[in-house]
Amino acid sequence: MTMMIGLIIGGLVLLFAGGEFLVRGSVGVARRLGMSELLIGLTLVGFGTSMPELVTSLQALSDGATGLSIGNVIGSNIANVLLVIGAACVISPIVTNPRALARDGLFMVAVTAVFAAVIWIDGFTRMTGFAFIGVLAVYLVLSVLLDKRKGSAASEVHSGEAEVVETREPLLISLLLALGGIAGVIFGARFLVQGGSDLARMFGISETVIGLSIVAVGTSLPELVTSVVSALKGKADVALGNVIGSNIFNILGIMGVSAAVFPFSLMSTQEPAAGTPVDVSAMEYGEMTSLVTMQDMGALALSVFLLVLFAYTGRKLARWEGAVLLLAYAVYMSLSFGILPRIGGF
Repeated sequence: MTMMIGLIIGGLVLLFAGGEFLVRGSVGVARRLGMSELLIGLTLVGFGTSMPELVTSLQALSDGATGLSIGNVIGSNIANVLLVIGAACVISPIVTNPRALARDGLFMVAVTAVFAAVIWIDGFTRMTGFAFIGVLAVYLVLSVLLDKRKGSAASEVHSGEAEVVETREPLLISLLLALGGIAGVIFGARFLVQGGSDLARMFGISETVIGLSIVAVGTSLPELVTSVVSALKGKADVALGNVIGSNIFNILGIMGVSAAVFPFSLMSTQEPAAGTPVDVSAMEYGEMTSLVTMQDMGALALSVFLLVLFAYTGRKLARWEGAVLLLAYAVYMSLSFGILPRIGGF
């Protein structure tokens, strides 16, 4: 038990520290090489903050823990909105610019819908993985070209994401930080997946729920820190832009690479262990059941709906709206662990 807890805590610490060092180091190297703040914000910051999710998902699939992998991505996207933005709003109300977030926000909604459809048909083939990666590459290229040509409001958000990362280290130190960050993320993912799998087996909880909760929150820590710092510095759109960009990277980048390297299926013929407090067989296909429940998909859809509602219908995300997001996350976690009863077996 002590070893398992140590692996989980150690994995979370390494993922957090590794993610921070990776972002700081890679941004420092990019600046020394003359890369623009716009390009850094669009690529390195988004990729760096999503690196813990990527390595954790690949490690989980490599170990055969499919539930941890898919749960990590779904849970991270839910946590990014309900937990990260919720916490940032409670700390400091976020004044938003709907125009600056319109393109990326609409793209996130579309990508989430496609992701839900692929989950529904269990379509995580190698072809799907390459398609996701291709769409992400096209999106990044078009975003850079559009922002450079038009000087759009969105370009200010992406540049602001890079500006939040303050680096003054020499090139060699930045490079060492980036390499150290990669090592930290790799070992952290290995420890977290092993500890999470052991925890699931010990308490009879599905690996998907562990991925949706402990693993997802742990891998979302870089986004949480970046968003809170952005909110405290008065760069509210950056906090929202960071979360939107991270959610897009999680789906297209992480699920794309994961499916391309380790094509996987969410279907299982196994029944949950006796006494399991979590129902993991929500979506049924004859004798087959999905590792992802309708409750999980509902929470993902709700998080996107609330983000769009709060960010695009007004000029400010108030503290009470942040509290609503945090409450929604608390309810979802309580339902996932059986603390609250499911409504109508949902």
